[in-house]
Amino acid sequence: MLIINPTFGHGTGGGEQRAIDSVDWNTVPIALFTNAKPNARELLTGVREHLATFRDVSNVQFEGKDSASQPAPDAVIEHVANNYGAAILAIAD
Repeated sequence: MLIINPTFGHGTGGGEQRAIDSVDWNTVPIALFTNAKPNARELLTGVREHLATFRDVSNVQFEGKDSASQPAPDAVIEHVANNYGAAILAIAD
């Protein structure tokens, strides 16, 4: 998984990597990942509703961390990496 923060740069590499064009966005399991800030969940709900207009969203699930002030625990990152082919991250206030 390659994680990119456009305000900072590239995350450290490691683990399985997949080219973005190899993801079938019509079928891949997607994690909607919230950083626990206010309105992040609402933003992701809107994304999921939009996705539902052109694909089955039964494998599009909400994931996230418990606190906006703390990094996601390793177990949460591993869970997302092992169970989803893509992740959409919400950073909202």
